[in-house]
Amino acid sequence: MASVQRLPLPDALVAQARSYAEGGATPAEPRDAATVVLLRPGGAGPDVYLLRRQTSMAFAGGMCVFPGGGVDPRDFDDELVDRGLWAGPSPAEWASRLGCDEPKARALVCAAVRETFEESGVLLAGAGPDSVVADTTGDDWEADRVALESREVSLTAFLEKRSLVLRTDLLGAWSGWLTPVFEPRRYRTWFFVALLPEGQVTRDVSSESSSVMWAGAMDAVSLVERQEILMLPPTWLTCLEVGQHADPAAVLAEASGRTVEMFMPEVVADGEEFILSTPPAYAALMASR
Repeated sequence: MASVQRLPLPDALVAQARSYAEGGATPAEPRDAATVVLLRPGGAGPDVYLLRRQTSMAFAGGMCVFPGGGVDPRDFDDELVDRGLWAGPSPAEWASRLGCDEPKARALVCAAVRETFEESGVLLAGAGPDSVVADTTGDDWEADRVALESREVSLTAFLEKRSLVLRTDLLGAWSGWLTPVFEPRRYRTWFFVALLPEGQVTRDVSSESSSVMWAGAMDAVSLVERQEILMLPPTWLTCLEVGQHADPAAVLAEASGRTVEMFMPEVVADGEEFILSTPPAYAALMASR
């Protein structure tokens, strides 16, 4: 039996779930997405990078999230691998880790790197398999980031122009979450983890966010519990889980042995409250709060 997220759900979400159950509507088709838990060493465990989404956003408005977004059709471009722009674990290895076929695995990794650059200015790429870009703050980098964000150029074209290779080894697979059936917008989201590359800095560049911040993973958990910030349960649980590790290196070591199993939360009753179910693996962590 699944354990449950102890934070009570907003009334609007409960009403939405009830309305869906009573009406028997057909679930929306989920869109594949990737999100990256960007890490750096903190004072008491890893820090995580968070963006507060604009309140006007149709999905997760006002919520604090990790950089990420939907898979773009051009993320499926197999030319990226054929042209030698891919370094690190192969698409076949990623398919095994992510629990999907090779084309989708390749697209998810590309989306993770692309969205991280678009939303934070951090680029997981280098001139070769043993190097990583040290600075992406110049005007020329910003022009390239905007071109990617507006879909004027593909990730493949961007990497070719810069003579870079995608450093897929800088990513770790973490978890998978499928938006509940009662939500009108649904995503099948693969969560990745990555260390902020040495020399690079995050920048408040995303048009979808109203503010950004670095916070200790456990500090972020406490901020949610005190209702000082808002998070969707998967984001909160990820912060809680990441916060159990001593540093980013320990998080990445844990990720190296993980394979993703997609989980879809359900609204369940807990006395007079309604809460969202979570995977059984979180039971001990939940009990510690």
